[in-house]
Amino acid sequence: MPQFFQNKRLMIVLAAIILLVALLGYSLRSNRNLSIPEQFIKDTVSLTEKVFNKPAQLIAGLFNNMADLKDTYDENQVLKSKLDKYVELSVREKALEKENKELKDMIGIKKSLSDYDTFQATVTIRDPDKWQQIIAIDKGSISGIEKEMAVITSKGLIGKVKNVSKFSSTVQLLSSSDRTNRISAKIQQKDTVFGLIEGYDVEKQALLFKRIPSNAKVKKGQTVVTSGLGGVFPANLVIGKVEEVVPDEHGLTQTAYIKPQADFNDINHVLAVKRSIDQPQKGE
Repeated sequence: MPQFFQNKRLMIVLAAIILLVALLGYSLRSNRNLSIPEQFIKDTVSLTEKVFNKPAQLIAGLFNNMADLKDTYDENQVLKSKLDKYVELSVREKALEKENKELKDMIGIKKSLSDYDTFQATVTIRDPDKWQQIIAIDKGSISGIEKEMAVITSKGLIGKVKNVSKFSSTVQLLSSSDRTNRISAKIQQKDTVFGLIEGYDVEKQALLFKRIPSNAKVKKGQTVVTSGLGGVFPANLVIGKVEEVVPDEHGLTQTAYIKPQADFNDINHVLAVKRSIDQPQKGE
């Protein structure tokens, strides 16, 4: 008797599985007509989706709009703060310019080391074999270009005029490995730090700002500009920013790695810069 019930239960399980498979197969047929209960369930689900989906989307969109509005408000506050600071700095700059001009007039100074004239030029030749060394520009002596003039882009200093002909010139880049390629530079701070831009680290893609006094406080992020003391370059042409400072092997001076402000790999249009104050003649 127990054996019979066990077999009976097995038969019921098998019959249920067969019925379930048959129902699944029937429901998955694509070309059959839906039964009335199936149509009712499908219509009910569709209607429910229509009733609740749109309000849900509206609510979700409302929350998204509120989040976007908050982000816009926060961004507006930051921009407003920056604009207020810019206006304040602009007013102070104009006031200082006026005061500086008045002081110069009082003591009879007409020009300073920061005054210069510019000559626009376009890069015409750049030899891939000397990519970090020189470029050629389409202006020469007939256009006012002179040897040793500083050459800049809209971002900062890139080099100096090396050779000049009537209608073209050669510019030696700051990244040139020539040992005579030196520029007097400074970091303007409470106590001005002077040194020389001398050499280029190809691996770090950084200029070497050498001969900094060992006791000078030089920090990462400080801006390096021309000093105007080299006799040719005007003062305050932007060179780059300090990336790293290391002592020399004897500990007497420091060397700073300077990330150039200008992109040496993308040079198309340049300005040759002539200092307004005349260069002192030898023997003066």
